[in-house]
Amino acid sequence: MLACLRSLRELRDPLALILPVLMLLPLPLVLRCQEAYCGFIVLLMAVYWCTEIIPLAITAIVPVLLFPMFGIMTSKEVCKQYMKDTNMLFLGGLMVAVAVETCNLHKRIALRALILVGVRPALLMMGFMGVTAFLSMWISNTATTAMMVPIAQAVLDQLNTTAPQLGDPERRHGQTAGEQELEEKIATNDGIQPALISPVVQTQDADMEREMRVSAVPHSDEQSEQQRLRKMLSLSVCYSASIGGTATLTGTGPNLVLKGQFSQIFPDNGDVINFASWFGFSFPNMLIMLTCCWLWLHLLFLGVNFGRLRRDNSSREQAAYGIIQGEYRKLGLMSFAEKLVLALFILLIVLWFTREPGFVRGWGSLFNREGKEFVTDATVVMFITFLMFIMPSHRPRFKGWVWNRTVEDEPGSDSGERKDHRSGRLLDWKEVQRTLPWNVVLLLGGGFALAKGCEVSGLSLWLGSQMLPLQNLPPWSIAALLCLLLAIFTECTSNVATATLFLPILASMAVLIKLNPLYVMIPGTLSTSFAFMLPVATPPNAIVFSYGHLRVTDMVKAGFVLNLIGVVSVTLAINTWGRAMFHLDTFPAWANISRSP
Repeated sequence: MLACLRSLRELRDPLALILPVLMLLPLPLVLRCQEAYCGFIVLLMAVYWCTEIIPLAITAIVPVLLFPMFGIMTSKEVCKQYMKDTNMLFLGGLMVAVAVETCNLHKRIALRALILVGVRPALLMMGFMGVTAFLSMWISNTATTAMMVPIAQAVLDQLNTTAPQLGDPERRHGQTAGEQELEEKIATNDGIQPALISPVVQTQDADMEREMRVSAVPHSDEQSEQQRLRKMLSLSVCYSASIGGTATLTGTGPNLVLKGQFSQIFPDNGDVINFASWFGFSFPNMLIMLTCCWLWLHLLFLGVNFGRLRRDNSSREQAAYGIIQGEYRKLGLMSFAEKLVLALFILLIVLWFTREPGFVRGWGSLFNREGKEFVTDATVVMFITFLMFIMPSHRPRFKGWVWNRTVEDEPGSDSGERKDHRSGRLLDWKEVQRTLPWNVVLLLGGGFALAKGCEVSGLSLWLGSQMLPLQNLPPWSIAALLCLLLAIFTECTSNVATATLFLPILASMAVLIKLNPLYVMIPGTLSTSFAFMLPVATPPNAIVFSYGHLRVTDMVKAGFVLNLIGVVSVTLAINTWGRAMFHLDTFPAWANISRSP
């Protein structure tokens, strides 16, 4: 019996690959139409994306193989979808983030903010959430979480120990060996890199062991409070990373999926969705969600005692505060690279906001010809990226006409920094090539190809017609129901894959019921980032779960309420200032398009 089960386990992956094909194959064999062929491909990719039996990026290239075979699109037409303007915007944003991380500017910002707020539990959570959300607006949610969690753990270790000395060789009361090792890494390493994060344990036995270890920790009121603080701060970091990424167009993958698919489905939209308009809508919503998240986690783990907001000068809190100050002092003065990256970063944001602000003519209109938009947000970020590849990482010194790059006596520079800038430039291509998540580029491209195939085959139109009964409901309830559906679905699959699958359907449905497509596409996109309930839902959730302080039930209990808060917040946002910003009361002319299967 055991041998039989072992054999079946070995065949699990091949069966998971073949069974979906065999189960879905009757669809194209029986119906034999373009919609059925495209439906077969969409369902197959959805199954592979949900099960992750093969890498998400490999599933994303399925359209290149199957669309030409089924006669939906030619190979040339499919391949064009994999490198669009949105992909260049995504790549440029990531390369700017690499420059910020390489010079440790993000760490300086984070530590400085934490010094300002202090280490009282409620204030500490507020500080970590604010910093994490701000950083995740510009760099990846995963990198932000990977940097912030070790800092949080080190501060909590100092708060929870009776001996305030960081270098105490003896193991402290209530501190595990893993926590002590983590604290030593924080104290000795010059920077915090994602490599310090232990890999997420994926086997069932390891998960059970973690559950038993976490549940067995608290034996006293003091230890119970310490455990609650760890859970609260861990959840606050991963949640604020996901929430913060929704505020900017480049903050997270689904936002870029919306930008790309919206421009593809409605090519004459007049650049309604750009960096400035998205920020104007999403940033207030992000602040509301962040505040509600702070309040909910405070109530869940600390109760209604908001007196904890008052600063205190206890020895333990002073010692924890000293950790943050010590890490900040180790950074030294701002280096030339940090100052230059900060200046270019500010320039990037200014250019993004002023290109097409909406209420006045932006500088981008100077390049428009014959009603066509020649400059986009991707043009801006690629310009800044190009400058980063040619500008020096250290203050140049001239000897005659020869440029001599030296770093002697430069404030804030050390051997570690010189190693990070091996090429002598703000951006090094080898570092970019090693760091960039190229799989997401393919995932975005696969989403655009899938959306184009659904449009060409007529599948999007058919699926949208099946949702016509929703037109009998008030628009706000349609948006709320769709947000709830996507928030549930995204717990089980990638948020980018969820947006890729649903946005074309929402667009077709909106056109058929004469509803402004943005009324359902924007809240639907934001809802795909509300994956708060499961460790496997997002990389930030997985990172904090891997530290062993949380149980699945802790994340489910906190995340369920936060999901509901997110749905309510987005529904209110789209029906208040979103309605005025995007003129959602009218059906726009650019949405009045016709599709033929």
